[in-house]
This record gives sequence, C-alpha cells and structure tokens, in this order.
Amino acid sequence: MHSAAVRGAARAVPAAPLLPARLRGPPQRTMAASPLRIAPPERLRQPLAVPQRLLLGPGPSNVPPRVLAAGGQQLLGPMHPETLQIMDEIKAGIQYAFQTHNPLTLAISGTGHCAMEAALLNLAEQGDAVLVAVNGIWGERAADIAGRLGANVHKVLKPPGEYFTLQDIEEGLVRHKPLVLFITHGESSTGVLQPLEGLGELCHRHGCLLLVDSVASLGGAPILMDQQEIDILYSGSQKVLSAPPGSAPISFSERAREKMLRRKTKPPSFYLDMGWLANYWGCDGKPRMYHHTAPINSFFSLREGLAMLAELGLESSWERHQTNCAYLCKGLQDLGLELFVKEEKARLPTITTVKVPEGYDWKEITAFVMNKHAIEIAGGLGPSAGKVLRIGIMGYNSTRANVDQVLRALRDALQHCRQSRL
Repeated sequence: MHSAAVRGAARAVPAAPLLPARLRGPPQRTMAASPLRIAPPERLRQPLAVPQRLLLGPGPSNVPPRVLAAGGQQLLGPMHPETLQIMDEIKAGIQYAFQTHNPLTLAISGTGHCAMEAALLNLAEQGDAVLVAVNGIWGERAADIAGRLGANVHKVLKPPGEYFTLQDIEEGLVRHKPLVLFITHGESSTGVLQPLEGLGELCHRHGCLLLVDSVASLGGAPILMDQQEIDILYSGSQKVLSAPPGSAPISFSERAREKMLRRKTKPPSFYLDMGWLANYWGCDGKPRMYHHTAPINSFFSLREGLAMLAELGLESSWERHQTNCAYLCKGLQDLGLELFVKEEKARLPTITTVKVPEGYDWKEITAFVMNKHAIEIAGGLGPSAGKVLRIGIMGYNSTRANVDQVLRALRDALQHCRQSRL
C-alpha cells in the first residue's frame, strides 16, 4: 500500500523541462555550497580597545604625541622621492645619535633584535671565531645566533650584575683570536652599563672587530662610535627614541664594510643582506634600487624620534637620564629595596634593577602595580628571572614626575603584597 502511494505521488508531480545547459545559465550558489568553514571572529566586530598605561618597564616606552602623529600619516611608496628624503634624514639622525661619520648607516626594517641578527649574519661565516661577552640575556642570544651561522662561538663570562674589564676581554682575545667581539653596552636584563673606553683599540690591536649592542643605552648613556673605535653599532627605536618598535638603527665602520666585501659566501638572509640594504638606503653611491617594501610609517615615527633627540641634544639627554636614574635609585633605597647592581658607575641610566625583596612574589608586585596603578614594571629576564624587578625611566618617560609615580605605586604594592610566613 505504501509503495503504491509513493508511485502515485511521483506520477502526479510534473516533470521539469530538460533545457540545454547554455539556456539554464550558471548554477545558483547556495550557502550550503560555500567553501567557508570559519565564521568572522566576533571580537573583530567590536571596536579596537587599547588601555592607557604608563610603560615603565624595560621597553617599549610611551610614544610622545608628536611621534604618534608622524606614524599616523598617510603612506608613501617605498621608492617615492619623499620617502627617500626621509630615509636620508633618518641616516643623518642616526649618525648624530651614534656620533659617527660612517656612510654605511641605516635603519633595519625590524626591531633591535633583528639588527643583532643582521650584524652577525653579515659578518660571520662558517668556521669564523666569534667571541661573545655574556653577562645577561643579550650575550646569550648573540652566542645562539652566531652558532646557528656555523661560527665557532667562544664566551667570556661575568655573573649578572657585573661588567667586563679590559683584562677580561683581552684574555679572551688572546686565547681565541676571534673575527669579532660582541658586547652589550646596556644590558637590559640585569641593569648593567658596560664601559667602552679602550675596548675598540684593544680589539683592533688583536685584529678583531668590535660589535656593540646599544638598544637599551642609546641616548641614555654616552656612546661615541668613531671616538671609541666601534666597528658595528646597533640600537632600537622603542626605548630612548620613544618610537614604536619596528625600525632599528645600525652602522658599520669602513673596517667592517671591508670585511663584508671579502666574504667567501653570500649572507644567508636576502632580507638582511647589507649589500642590498646599503644600496636601498643610498649608502653605496649607486642609484637606489627596490629591495623590500619598507615599514614607511615606522620610518616616519623614527624620523621624529631622532628629531626630538637632536633638538634636545645628546648631552642633555644623557644628563636627564642620569639625573632621573639617581633620583629613582635613592627613592627605591628609601623604600628599603636593594639595588641589584652594586657599583653606581655600572648602573644603566635607562633601566634600573632592584632585588625582589624577601617575602614577596615578583609576579604579585608587577600585577598589583599594573592593575591598581596602570603602570608597567617588569620582572627579570634570562639569568635575572625571578631575582629582580626592572624599572625603565627613559625617553619620553624620563621625568621626575614619572619617578614619583612609580615610587608611590611600589610603596603601595609593598604594603599589600607581602606573603604570609605561615
């Protein structure tokens, strides 16, 4: 009975006319036939929400309105003459900040860490001896990078919180006869300022190039590339220059440039090949050629950060950072906190480290300061992890008022975050 009913119903439905495909037109796409399997994220349907915080950690620092406005300008093309002019102005600003006449001076399209990789991979080849001074995380990172390049990596070591003497370095130079020495001027993980006097002369006497990381110190402590005979110097944009991270100043001496020209192999990265970058930045005297689409708006911001440093003056910037660092150190000691770096002359003026006080959890302190006072300070990094708090007073944020604000927040945290001894 059921089968008969179904057959009868089928006979009752009129047959659809069979038209040629060319007359029926394209098939109608339905939702069921869509290739999409992931819906638009609900969070992206909401307005962008960025909290307002005072960034007093090891970087980045807050960006001044003038630099923010520069970064918000409409884009230009990477080869527009106006872009190239701005790049020339950045070059001049870096030469001022580094105190160098080196023609091979430019900004890497990347952070300071990218500049570290660019410096090492353009210098070191398979089998080259590289000596790394390690007293914090940045020496450890440099050794890792050099090892990945196939270099023979040797280390000279100091405990976190200490700096290297010329004797420490010379022992390593005599023993390992390296192509290049890597050393960090401002070790942001430990708060140590490395003296540079006599280091370049010492390296050259032993046939070695001097590579200096100044990401945490540029503009906050004296650094004179030509006078101190530094061969390769790089920095970042996000600390004293108070620009967003993403464009990193770097400069090579003539001695370093000649070494790169004598390479047996091409640098392992096309993107960071200094030959191409030198041409794009107008450092080789040849017509500029496209290499990569640069972060144009980051260049705008970097240009303004360098302009503000030039207007203030390097010596005034050094003095400002030293004065505010000393004021912070006294305030921290008045709170009963112990400074991590013992010698005053070895303290990095931009980033101060204090020991985590007994009976406290550093995570609770940093979380309290963030949640209650909207201020960022940080714990340690690498060898200083769990041991210190790091407070950055640099660039746009290097003011006495900001020091007072973070000291009030820390006083509040010390009253509320003490751990029970039970």
